[in-house]
Amino acid sequence: MVIKIGSSVIADAEGNIDSGVMQKIVSEVAGLMKAYRVILVSSGAVSSGKIYLKNYKGKLIERKAAAAIGNPLLIREYGQRFAGYNITVAQALCERHHFSHRSQFLQLKETIAELWTNEVLTIVNENDIVSDHELKFSDNDELATLIAVAFNAEVMILCTTAGGYRDDNGNIIPSVDSIDGKALAYLRTGTSPFGTGGMASKLTFTRLATSLGIKVVMCGIEEEHAFTRAIAGTTGTSFKAKQSTLKDRQKWLASGSITIGSVLIDRGAYEALINRKSLLAIGITKVQRPFSAGEVVELIEQQEGIIGVAKMRLASTELETQTKLKNVMAAHANDIVIF
Repeated sequence: MVIKIGSSVIADAEGNIDSGVMQKIVSEVAGLMKAYRVILVSSGAVSSGKIYLKNYKGKLIERKAAAAIGNPLLIREYGQRFAGYNITVAQALCERHHFSHRSQFLQLKETIAELWTNEVLTIVNENDIVSDHELKFSDNDELATLIAVAFNAEVMILCTTAGGYRDDNGNIIPSVDSIDGKALAYLRTGTSPFGTGGMASKLTFTRLATSLGIKVVMCGIEEEHAFTRAIAGTTGTSFKAKQSTLKDRQKWLASGSITIGSVLIDRGAYEALINRKSLLAIGITKVQRPFSAGEVVELIEQQEGIIGVAKMRLASTELETQTKLKNVMAAHANDIVIF
């Protein structure tokens, strides 16, 4: 199980850690650890550290500095509270490339598995201090999803101040079978005061997680036994997991690899990919962003939008000269994942 705690859940109006909320989170997680192997993805480092910076304005470099101050404060707070339940914690600060490079990705999995063997709870956050501006996680919703996919999680909990996904009347929708046009019609834009994501981000990564076979639950922390009740479907919003037959490497392609380029494909190519065929150069109508051979690119169909990713056999420069040739393979079926 992966549990993601948002900044605005754990911080008060001034950005300070809310000790009462943190204690509830720790109590809930400690209870769930009796039945699940848990990874906790917790925001709150920036909001914890920014009060120590003079004239904080929220610039990128200021956020990095605030994270440098806040990360040890946050992990110390968690460590002290989990100690009351005889639980030891470890901190993992991740960067986007730890998921895009498969060897590093596998090392991350092995390390956390070793911590589980020793009954240690891993608390994960982004390594904001050195994360590249262009290749950082969009937010911790993405980080939590990549962790959930990496470990084939049964369920991912997104703990949010919204308490769940709400309809036009502000009522929480108990369950969502598919994130389609009907569900997206209720989407509101904007983020919470200390968050970087928002509901659009949560739905984006919920869609990815559910497409890869992971149940997603969105809930708050105010109620008693909130996480346990959310898993049972009696509070918050449950997003149904779809059946996934993808192998681990294909799941990694779908979620962990950084997409460098993108190509527009025609309807015929899209239908062929749906039927697990390879992508031929003739089915590519346009290179939208350049890439090298061996890089992972987004596959875009005009009506459907982004429909998947593929590890390309040809560079974009080679591809542009061969799109009219028949039977030239751009990407093998085993290197293609359709969402």
